Amino acid sequence: MNDRIEQLVQQIESLRQELQAVLKEQEQEFLYKVEGTRVEFEERLRRTHKELRQNVFAWLRASQLRNVLSAPFIYGMIVPIALFDLGLTVYQQICFRLYRIPRVDRSEYFVFDRHHLGYLNSIQKLNCIYCAYANGVISYAREISSRTEQYWCPIKHARKLADPHERYLYFVPYGAAQEFQQKQHRFRTALRRGGAPRACETDDSADISSVVPPNDKAD
Repeated sequence: MNDRIEQLVQQIESLRQELQAVLKEQEQEFLYKVEGTRVEFEERLRRTHKELRQNVFAWLRASQLRNVLSAPFIYGMIVPIALFDLGLTVYQQICFRLYRIPRVDRSEYFVFDRHHLGYLNSIQKLNCIYCAYANGVISYAREISSRTEQYWCPIKHARKLADPHERYLYFVPYGAAQEFQQKQHRFRTALRRGGAPRACETDDSADISSVVPPNDKAD
């Protein structure tokens, strides 16, 4: 990776950290605090939320017909999504063990907290749980597939991708045959050590323990 790309990647990471800091400030703006997996609002705000909650029947009467008609199709997707989730877990438990690379910690990709909001009725809460699960599966799949791609084919595409995963930024340029032959082993070594793809820019023997995700599981 050339210096300019590395510089841009560092800027992206810096902006991401800045964004997290701004989001943290919202805890004070909206009078809530996060403690572990729990979210707690101030008492007066909880009362306000409860007053704003619309009961299920009033909410259904106000709903547009198009939204009601789409419900069976939305919730019908739970079957393929759940099967996909199961398949991903089986896949990584078998293949990642064979590759000797860290398995993805599934719990990091599923956050269920919006159903605790007092201004949501029971159907809205169910919708939020479903959305959190479906999007969690997609994020979980993205990380599993990106590790698989780093292991087998860490090569950039010739055409532009709409939203490449973070590992992709460090892949070998399209058509760089000699560089691919030289670095494929490094990519696999870095992955086995739990390292980010940027570790491939260093020698195989380099210490990359500082970038090992604490929750990754490997044999």
